[in-house]
Amino acid sequence: MVNAMSDDNSKRRLGRGLAALIGDIEKPVEAEAPITADRRIPIEFISRNPRNPRRHFEEADLRDLAASVRQHGIVQPVVVRTIDTQRYEIIAGERRWRAAQLAGLADVPALIRDVDDRTALEIAIVENVQRADLNPLEEANGYDLLIAEHGYTQNDLGDIIGKSRSHVANSLRLLKLPEGVQTMLAEGALSAGHARALISTPDPVSLARTIVERGLSVRDAEKLAQKAIEGGGSSSSRAPRQKDADTLALEQTLSDRLGLAVAIDHKSNGGQIRISYKTLDQLDDLCRRLDRTLN
Repeated sequence: MVNAMSDDNSKRRLGRGLAALIGDIEKPVEAEAPITADRRIPIEFISRNPRNPRRHFEEADLRDLAASVRQHGIVQPVVVRTIDTQRYEIIAGERRWRAAQLAGLADVPALIRDVDDRTALEIAIVENVQRADLNPLEEANGYDLLIAEHGYTQNDLGDIIGKSRSHVANSLRLLKLPEGVQTMLAEGALSAGHARALISTPDPVSLARTIVERGLSVRDAEKLAQKAIEGGGSSSSRAPRQKDADTLALEQTLSDRLGLAVAIDHKSNGGQIRISYKTLDQLDDLCRRLDRTLN
């Protein structure tokens, strides 16, 4: 009975918003009264939270933030907890901490909050989801962690995050996809809408590659997936033949080198390479690399 009451209190506490736990840490820069840090902490004394659901940080975005940090400093403190003597773990603000390192700062302003593992995990997940900092796969993994480790229901999560139960359910369905599709989703080659259309198909990886290669819309992807499920349609609308191991290995190598999703369509009389980018910064970075190679 005590544990159940504790769980309910924790969920109600998070439902009131992050400000109740860690203060108004995400006020806009132009706010009249910026948050005052508890102290400045040397960067090397701070480590990232290994349970943070956010895994991917755009290099171009970090470089832009680092340039701002060099000029203006860190306006909003990072939020940390004490884990050992003079050692701290980030609860919220990992992006600012990474940018501070790129900017060459020796220390960062910090708010220190003594919370347990469970609360730190909850804050990390909720803060990232509310600020839309997670890609669809990271968001789904965050929901799954709270459900598996802390007994949250989909309704609980919907109330806490401020989204519908169906949104949570649809996010969790993405975890049923094979690793190849999840990789394309995490890299931004596929949207969550594309990925959800593939969940019940017999060969989601092949269909995902077709969607990326052809640049299909979500609606077109849904039509393609439905034909695959029904086993009908012309041969041109069915999933393409499986690519050979050498082509798949080359795609993976190029994807790793570029940090972007790469698809190779090789035929007897030639073929094409398709490189998918998510932001204009990624396109600019790709153009710079090609320019250096050509010159």
